[in-house]
Amino acid sequence: MKVKVFSIRLQKDFLYEDQRKLDAFLESNEIIKVETAYVNDENYWSVVLYFDALKIAGNQSALPVVKETKPAKYTAENDVLSPDEEKILDALKLWRSEKAREQNLPTYFIASNKELLSVAKYKPAKKEELLDIEGFGKHKIENYGEEILGILETA
Repeated sequence: MKVKVFSIRLQKDFLYEDQRKLDAFLESNEIIKVETAYVNDENYWSVVLYFDALKIAGNQSALPVVKETKPAKYTAENDVLSPDEEKILDALKLWRSEKAREQNLPTYFIASNKELLSVAKYKPAKKEELLDIEGFGKHKIENYGEEILGILETA
């Protein structure tokens, strides 16, 4: 991974030239991460790009790399719940409220309503299946996965 820093000066004399240079760079490299900061006292944007250079075959121009898409995750946003799923959702919300109170956190830090709705609808049986639900990553599963699965078993 390489790093390149651009200054985008906001004065009209420089703005379009600086943007053109940045655009040309973006077209010929695979950008991994971008950081920006406005430098107020000098009136310009600092743009830091972390990138991998694209390979150019012969004299052909570099083509953008198409990255593999991640598989879609399950989400139950506007789904209608059965009475059993409503019971699960109520149990999950109660657990979330208690957990948030214990940890002195807002409830949405534990899990959003949409995430709990998706759990109630999808009914994962193993921690790995929680990864299939939108909003559940490694951290959330490590911290709350066992408890969530326990609620699903007893509700």
